Formats: sequence, structure tokens, C-alpha cells
Amino acid sequence: MAKQSGVPAIFAAAGALLSPERNRHSMARESFLLRTDPKILGALRRWAEDELRSTNGQLDFILRKALREAGRLPGKEKTARQDGETPSSDG
Repeated sequence: MAKQSGVPAIFAAAGALLSPERNRHSMARESFLLRTDPKILGALRRWAEDELRSTNGQLDFILRKALREAGRLPGKEKTARQDGETPSSDG
């Protein structure tokens, strides 16, 4: 079985299927320190596990979604309200 970067090809392919965000958004990443309540971090880790993502991938997913919904996502990914429209609150 062929290996890519020290990972068997079958596992590399499975990782690509389980984590499409990694392939869609494979760009340079910048690291930063985040301090948060341990309960928040625990909840984030459980959510990430439920969705088969890493904790970092889940946080990135949540941030991208929030930025898109607020119309603040930069570049070509910006698809949210560009006309000043706000979300409906009639639930």
C-alpha cells in the first residue's frame, strides 16, 4: 500500500472524505493562543468529535459560518448579506 507523508493512502483518502473542510480551505494557516473556559473547550471537543472533526477544524468551521452569516467573511467566500439585510427574528 502506497504511503503519502508517512500515512497509508487508504487513511489519507478516508481523512479527505471525513474532513472536506481541510480540502476546500487548504491555505496558509496562522496560529494564535486562545484562552477559554474549560467547560467551553470541553463542549467544543465533544461537538468536534460528534462531527468527526478535530477541535481546531470545528472551531474554524464555526468561525467561518459565523463570519459568513454576518457578512464579514473576506474574499471570494463572502456570500452573506451584502446589502445590509439582517436575519429575520420571527423564528
